Amino acid sequence: MPAKIPATVVTGFLGAGKTTLIRHMLAHAEGKRIALIINEFGDLGVDGDILKGCGDETCREDDIMELSNGCICCTVADDFIPTMEKLLAREDAPDHIVIETSGLALPQPLVQAFNWPEIRTRVTVDGVVTVVDGKAVSEGRFAHSVAAVDAQRKLDENLDHETPLSDLFEDQIACADMIVVNKSDLLDEAEAAALTGKLKAEARAGVQVIRAAMGALPVDVLLGQGASAEDDLDARSAPHHHHHDHDDEDDHDDHHHHHDHDDFESFTVTRPEISDAKAFAEQVAQVIRSHDILRLKGFAAVSGKPLRLTLQAVGPRVDSYFDRPFGGEEPRETRLVVIGQSGLDRAAIDAALRA
Repeated sequence: MPAKIPATVVTGFLGAGKTTLIRHMLAHAEGKRIALIINEFGDLGVDGDILKGCGDETCREDDIMELSNGCICCTVADDFIPTMEKLLAREDAPDHIVIETSGLALPQPLVQAFNWPEIRTRVTVDGVVTVVDGKAVSEGRFAHSVAAVDAQRKLDENLDHETPLSDLFEDQIACADMIVVNKSDLLDEAEAAALTGKLKAEARAGVQVIRAAMGALPVDVLLGQGASAEDDLDARSAPHHHHHDHDDEDDHDDHHHHHDHDDFESFTVTRPEISDAKAFAEQVAQVIRSHDILRLKGFAAVSGKPLRLTLQAVGPRVDSYFDRPFGGEEPRETRLVVIGQSGLDRAAIDAALRA
């Protein structure tokens, strides 16, 4: 059976920066063929035109499919499933599918739709990425303009849930595999640290909360999470404690900052072959936890084993398997690529992985 095509769900309120994040991802796709499903509707829908204008071969016009009949979680059977079937039926299937939801979409029903018989054997939810407006949330709101979100709600005739914004925000956080605090350049360090800590406390264990400005994140951070989110829906439900009300309108002007994105770094650690694959995977997981590493990938030579051990880690979850024999001229060594936000203690990480 061929491997399932991974799909990433990008969710978040109107104005959080979902489209900007996706455009940056397409511009730095590193050769990945990415198909987009965009859930836009009403007069506010401009995402499709924006993305079609990106001019990159990784987002050709026929790789972009728009769902304009309303909130994606309310039109799963009539809209989303047929669109997915059409996409999966192509001879030149994409390497990855990215779904940008409406700002009003509940992510859980969409993830559940990946268990429908028509598609469940062919595609899997690689991860749910929730984009939040860091400035707005830190000021006690959920969106830059609550009025715009309410206008979007009124335009959607097919919307069959009147979820309060506070509950919808909880749903987006509860379902996330990664939370992106966008517009973090508008926060000072104390505000950013406080918000990141708060979101980590509200999210499920192991969910990564990372900062971004203008949606600029490496494709290796966004894609390849391997979450299989459709298999653990029970863990992705929000408790909906009604003890706060952040739905205040705001009159703040929008901020537009253009700057170089230099908030992430990666480096390679090389060491001799290892003696015990299981013990080494546990060692890697401990190093990741100690140093807040986002991703780690690479391979290892294991004493007495002719096959190469491949390792891939997202946060503290480490997956490993033997993939192929070492080539005749290929050195029997261990090479790991470490990816994280800037400021990693390279010397300490190198020493811990080589111990």
